[in-house]
Amino acid sequence: MDAADEGELVRRVARGDRRAFDELYRRTVPWLEVRLRRRCADPDMVAEVLQDTYLTVWRAAGSFAGVPAARGGGGQGSAVGWLWTIAAHRLVDAFRRRARRARVPQVQLMPDTAPAAEDEVMAARVGQELEQALLVLPPEVRAALRATVLDGLSMREASVLLGVPENTVKSRVRRARIALREALS
Repeated sequence: MDAADEGELVRRVARGDRRAFDELYRRTVPWLEVRLRRRCADPDMVAEVLQDTYLTVWRAAGSFAGVPAARGGGGQGSAVGWLWTIAAHRLVDAFRRRARRARVPQVQLMPDTAPAAEDEVMAARVGQELEQALLVLPPEVRAALRATVLDGLSMREASVLLGVPENTVKSRVRRARIALREALS
């Protein structure tokens, strides 16, 4: 088990190997917890995200497409990136759940001035234009933007997550910003 890299462990987990899962957990949970704590100060939420992440790994290990290091693939890097992708998505989901629970209906005793109809139309129009502009972006550009903006990853972390060089991430994010600026101007 000690000789197997993380990619091989994930492939063994896909075949139902509980020992491989335990070893993968032992190797990866310390750094994954540190990375999550850098993005979330709530230890309960971090614990929940870790639990959801490893449950997903157990259930979805068969979807891992990493190429073993012996065949020229990233092996460990791609497995670690896959694991971080799952954790980052689970953290975003947890933040969204928390935000939904925190919403309390606002009761206004005295009606304030209503927003102008023009403002409401413009806000809806800009939201639709942004959504359309995002859909037009190539998938790899959208993924780089999502990793750096929505997931809050650094360029280096995004490069590991996406499996591309750091400068590639930077150029994709730059292309995305230029395209969005042009679409919204």
